[in-house]
Amino acid sequence: MITLVRHGEVENRYINCYNGHIDIGLSRTGYDQAYALARHFEGNSFDAVYCSDLIRARETLKPIKIDVEPTFTDQIREKSWGRHEGKTFDEIMMMELQGYESFDQWLGLLDGEDFSTYTVRIKHFFTVYLPAQGYQNVLVVTHAGVIRSLVGIVKDISIEEAFGEHLGYGNYITLEHGHFGEVVCPE
Repeated sequence: MITLVRHGEVENRYINCYNGHIDIGLSRTGYDQAYALARHFEGNSFDAVYCSDLIRARETLKPIKIDVEPTFTDQIREKSWGRHEGKTFDEIMMMELQGYESFDQWLGLLDGEDFSTYTVRIKHFFTVYLPAQGYQNVLVVTHAGVIRSLVGIVKDISIEEAFGEHLGYGNYITLEHGHFGEVVCPE
């Protein structure tokens, strides 16, 4: 079983932005969400813990009591958005000569890591690397795009459909035997 946690809410300036690899911390609400996750997971025993190496994921993991040494990795980072990082949809629209026509066109317009390269990275981590480790119960603290990309891969749905799935800050979802559980928002 894999428990996939989206990091807590980020600093206010970066809410609703394409943050990618910007190394930003949590907001006060984000810290509250991290502590709610810690209370929720109290008593759980994970065989392994993987966490994005970015600060927002690290700060989300910090209050969670775990029995194993976490592995911090750039393999489960959000997609890099290049010069568009830290910008809202509207700010990007003002930067570009063309507007939003379709989801695929928009992804192609945005700068940074190629989306197919990003998807291959996520797919490799979750379908090749992680299963080869032989763990039974894994906690992964990562980003919404990573989780949504994995949802698209496992459910064999379009990336547009997968990115339409709601997953709030500080929420988590489980993946067991190829099936996702419900999104949970610890209180």
